[in-house]
Amino acid sequence: MKEIIAIIRPSMINKTKEVLDVLGHPALTAVSVFGRGKQKSILNEVKSVKDNPELQQQPGKMAYIPKRLLSIIVPDEDVNLIVEAIMKVNHTGNIGDGKIFLCPIEDSIRVRNKDRGMEAIV
Repeated sequence: MKEIIAIIRPSMINKTKEVLDVLGHPALTAVSVFGRGKQKSILNEVKSVKDNPELQQQPGKMAYIPKRLLSIIVPDEDVNLIVEAIMKVNHTGNIGDGKIFLCPIEDSIRVRNKDRGMEAIV
């Protein structure tokens, strides 16, 4: 099993969820996060800076950009399919398209009935 951690634009979350659902992987965890890559900001990415103090750029500090962090646990044989799908849906060719990280998962346990491994995921 692998955990796919994807950081994407908030505007792409619905398209990404739809594609994952079609591919048979509807289970995911999505979290609103703030962050930035090497770029200092992304033009036209943030709509309301003055209403959100976390996004306001202060002298000597970088502004943070809102993103969505997705965590998806998949069997090893589906990793490439899911990664390619996320990349295809989220690729614009512009700075800020996102990042994907792959992490090994040793085990998983469903709390309700103590299923383990992939049985706890599906």
